[in-house]
Amino acid sequence: MRIYDDIQLDYCDVLLRPKRSRLSSRSEVDIEREYDFKWCPLKIKGTGVMAANMSTTGTFEIAKIMQKYKLFTALHKHYTAEELIKFLKDNKKNFKTNGYIFISSGVSEEDYKKIQKVMKTKLINNICIDVANGYSPYLINYVKKVRAAYPKCLIMAGNVVTGDMTEDLLLNGADIVKVGIGPGSVCTTRKLTGVGRPQFSTVIECSDAAHGVGGMICADGGCTVAGDVCKSFCAGADFIMLGGMLAGHEESAGDVIKRVYITTEVEDTGDEQLKYVLKEKYFKKFYGMSSEYAQDLFYGGLKKYRASEGKLVEIPYRGEIEKTILAILGGVRSAMTYVGAKRIKDMPKCATFYRVNRQLNTVFGNE
Repeated sequence: MRIYDDIQLDYCDVLLRPKRSRLSSRSEVDIEREYDFKWCPLKIKGTGVMAANMSTTGTFEIAKIMQKYKLFTALHKHYTAEELIKFLKDNKKNFKTNGYIFISSGVSEEDYKKIQKVMKTKLINNICIDVANGYSPYLINYVKKVRAAYPKCLIMAGNVVTGDMTEDLLLNGADIVKVGIGPGSVCTTRKLTGVGRPQFSTVIECSDAAHGVGGMICADGGCTVAGDVCKSFCAGADFIMLGGMLAGHEESAGDVIKRVYITTEVEDTGDEQLKYVLKEKYFKKFYGMSSEYAQDLFYGGLKKYRASEGKLVEIPYRGEIEKTILAILGGVRSAMTYVGAKRIKDMPKCATFYRVNRQLNTVFGNE
């Protein structure tokens, strides 16, 4: 048994230090960068915000909006090959490229057959290989298999939280390593297993390891506000995967749920009488992909040998996703002017952090 006693930090444990800057306006910064990958010969120009490959956020509808802003979407793995091919054909016809979209895969033989069917069409080049425990030998073996079969494809694989495993995946065929175990808002892995690592420290170590061998990372989970996205870019993340921040919108999967409740109001009649009022609120379901709900939905139930590592929640309906996307990108632009980074790629070079005990004053609420 060994204990690492270095302090491990989450996004809420730090704040960015402002610096003098020549930038006089948010309009002067460049939030796009050209991605040049370790194995994949193709280049992509975009901003590395990515919709998570969860069944509520990795949807065709969200992908259509994200790509308008040169943002990425990892489609969830429960679409059939036929559904993927139809979408990719239509999307390429309308948008001219599928470069901002990843298809997702597990490591089973059935997953590989689906990849083969989709890749055969040559409609897409990006694959996200996604398993809960990236330390399993199955992941590296599968990455090798996909790289050998499709040497020019762009491969993202994970999840891990340490530099050594980040390097192993990159050296064995991955272009991007997905990092994060347990930071997601509907993930209960840490609670159930005691396994995980604070996400800010994860990003710092894994990005340093990845960049040292010519690879990249995608910080998966832990962002709750636009400021966390800014911190993640400054900590070295090349891509940042968002789930909860993009859930609950019109384009997110799932029906809108109406809840009716009774509240009281004071009648303005002079004698301050109370009256009962019926009100409505609207919600959408959001759940972890290892939750019992997801297992029931996609796998016919939770297997006896495993436990639920996610939860099901109802989050307030947020309307169209475009407003949220613009708020996130606006936050990134503003952060760049605060730290003096003209290009998004320069954010880690310009960043200095304060370690803090509290970052927000919530006396009037958490919004």
